Amino acid sequence: MELKKILSDIAKAIVDNPDEVTVLESEEGSNVLLELHVAPGDMGKVIGRHGRIAKAIRAVMKAAANADGKRVIVEIR
Repeated sequence: MELKKILSDIAKAIVDNPDEVTVLESEEGSNVLLELHVAPGDMGKVIGRHGRIAKAIRAVMKAAANADGKRVIVEIR
Protein backbone atom coordinates (compact mmCIF):
# COMPACT_ATOMS: atom_id res chain seq x y z
CA MET A 1 0.00 0.00 0.00
CA GLU A 2 1.17 3.49 -0.71
CA LEU A 3 0.61 5.37 2.55
CA LYS A 4 1.41 8.74 1.00
CA LYS A 5 -1.41 8.38 -1.56
CA ILE A 6 -3.92 7.21 1.04
CA LEU A 7 -3.25 10.23 3.26
CA SER A 8 -3.37 12.57 0.27
CA ASP A 9 -6.73 11.18 -0.88
CA ILE A 10 -8.24 11.48 2.60
CA ALA A 11 -7.07 15.08 3.00
CA LYS A 12 -8.22 16.12 -0.49
CA ALA A 13 -11.71 14.80 0.28
CA ILE A 14 -11.96 16.98 3.41
CA VAL A 15 -10.50 20.35 2.39
CA ASP A 16 -11.84 23.18 0.21
CA ASN A 17 -8.55 23.59 -1.71
CA PRO A 18 -7.47 20.06 -2.71
CA ASP A 19 -4.82 21.45 -5.07
CA GLU A 20 -2.84 22.78 -2.11
CA VAL A 21 -2.60 19.42 -0.32
CA THR A 22 0.91 17.98 -0.25
CA VAL A 23 2.31 15.00 1.62
CA LEU A 24 6.02 14.55 2.32
CA GLU A 25 7.20 11.07 3.21
CA SER A 26 10.39 10.00 4.93
CA GLU A 27 11.13 6.40 5.81
CA GLU A 28 13.61 5.03 8.30
CA GLY A 29 13.52 1.27 8.60
CA SER A 30 9.95 0.25 9.41
CA ASN A 31 9.03 3.76 10.62
CA VAL A 32 7.33 6.14 8.21
CA LEU A 33 6.89 9.88 8.84
CA LEU A 34 4.17 11.58 6.80
CA GLU A 35 3.91 15.38 6.85
CA LEU A 36 0.57 16.70 5.65
CA HIS A 37 0.58 20.29 4.38
CA VAL A 38 -2.72 22.06 3.62
CA ALA A 39 -3.78 25.63 2.93
CA PRO A 40 -3.99 27.79 6.08
CA GLY A 41 -7.76 28.14 5.66
CA ASP A 42 -8.19 24.35 5.62
CA MET A 43 -6.30 23.61 8.83
CA GLY A 44 -9.50 23.66 10.89
CA LYS A 45 -11.18 21.16 8.60
CA VAL A 46 -8.27 18.72 8.81
CA ILE A 47 -7.88 19.04 12.58
CA GLY A 48 -11.59 19.16 13.47
CA ARG A 49 -13.20 20.02 16.78
CA HIS A 50 -10.93 19.04 19.64
CA GLY A 51 -8.72 17.21 17.13
CA ARG A 52 -11.28 14.52 16.31
CA ILE A 53 -10.68 14.52 12.55
CA ALA A 54 -6.89 14.47 13.05
CA LYS A 55 -7.22 11.52 15.44
CA ALA A 56 -9.42 9.67 12.95
CA ILE A 57 -6.95 10.30 10.12
CA ARG A 58 -4.10 9.00 12.29
CA ALA A 59 -6.11 5.89 13.24
CA VAL A 60 -6.83 5.06 9.59
CA MET A 61 -3.19 5.60 8.64
CA LYS A 62 -1.98 3.39 11.50
CA ALA A 63 -4.30 0.62 10.34
CA ALA A 64 -3.06 0.94 6.74
CA ALA A 65 0.58 0.93 7.87
CA ASN A 66 -0.01 -2.04 10.15
CA ALA A 67 -1.13 -4.06 7.12
CA ASP A 68 2.35 -3.46 5.66
CA GLY A 69 4.11 -4.18 8.95
CA LYS A 70 5.16 -0.56 9.38
CA ARG A 71 4.68 2.17 11.98
CA VAL A 72 3.44 5.55 10.83
CA ILE A 73 3.54 9.05 12.32
CA VAL A 74 1.28 11.68 10.77
CA GLU A 75 2.16 15.33 11.34
CA ILE A 76 -0.21 18.05 10.18
CA ARG A 77 1.53 21.29 9.25
